[in-house]
Amino acid sequence: MKGSCSGLLEEEKWLFIDENIAMLRLFKLIRPRRLKCNYQRRLYFPNCTKLNITREHYLASKNTAYSHYSTFTYKQIDDITFEKVCEETLEDLTDFFEELVESNEKFQSADVSFSSGILTINLGQYGTYVINRQSPNKQIWLSSPKSGPKRYDFVPEGKYWLYKHDMKTLHELLQNEFSTILGEKVDMSNCCYYKSN
Repeated sequence: MKGSCSGLLEEEKWLFIDENIAMLRLFKLIRPRRLKCNYQRRLYFPNCTKLNITREHYLASKNTAYSHYSTFTYKQIDDITFEKVCEETLEDLTDFFEELVESNEKFQSADVSFSSGILTINLGQYGTYVINRQSPNKQIWLSSPKSGPKRYDFVPEGKYWLYKHDMKTLHELLQNEFSTILGEKVDMSNCCYYKSN
């Protein structure tokens, strides 16, 4: 067996998971190396001694990851609910950014437009944000000049839009990026379906 795991029991050196390797990645313990073993995905942690990963840590991480991962993997909102929350989100974001653009000198040449489910925020030298509805996928898609493309799923339990690959919300990303552009804190907490981790 490769790696140094001398301080752990044998069953603690190898961690097994059938459901999805992504769950441990979401918990951000480590990026495991995949090995096939008896129709299971075997996860081996080369530096498990350093991280002090035990079976208890694994089970805790599995439960924690499930609480987030199952939200966007197994539960989907119906078409009517999606159209409603998506329209409310985009219209609210349109109002927010129109006011933000009008009140900041840095955005004198900026333009905000919303049509046919597509919100375009042209910030001139700072680039263009495009936020649009994707009804077939029940998602909101974002194109950011700073962080690139992202796809957001609606989490009905918490009522927010989540990007499942980094577990950050739509409003959290926009708030952080516009704060960086302006050099001052941008507060989106009054927007509908807002959540910041």
